Amino acid sequence: MTDEKKPSILIAYATRHGATHEIAETLKDTLFDRGLSAETKQVQDVRSLDGYDAVIIGSAVYLGRWMKAARSFVDEHKGGLAGKDVWLFSSGPVGEAAETPDEPWGIEEVEAATGAHAHRIFSGKIDRSELGLTERAVIRMVKAPDGDYRDWDAIRHWAHEIADQMAGRVAA
Repeated sequence: MTDEKKPSILIAYATRHGATHEIAETLKDTLFDRGLSAETKQVQDVRSLDGYDAVIIGSAVYLGRWMKAARSFVDEHKGGLAGKDVWLFSSGPVGEAAETPDEPWGIEEVEAATGAHAHRIFSGKIDRSELGLTERAVIRMVKAPDGDYRDWDAIRHWAHEIADQMAGRVAA
């Protein structure tokens, strides 16, 4: 990159137990290492998209869908997302489901509403000690195993892909 203004990227995320936040932070750190300006915010804390050149939106997936806060963020900021580079990520599949994850229900509408370049699914993490009674019951019912299934190399690789795309836009 030259001495020109660094593209500024917002990584807005919805998380319940922090695993998606950790993915967002890894994306931010990798983008920063590539010379880009990036910051993370929970979706409910984003008031405006002014000043950002690009937005990465991520959500934990529960019962096959993005969290309501993430879907509401997209609805609320549709106008501000227009004309910006947008990428999406989902966090959640664990165990065998992490190997061949299903697309979250309704993600096509989110992609269409945001004009996203891409949507990636990253495996998640389950720690039953952090879950509420209902969540533990669901986990038991679907036989999801405890563990951290996130592939940090894949997450960083995707951040590098985004950085490459942003560099191409700055150079153009």
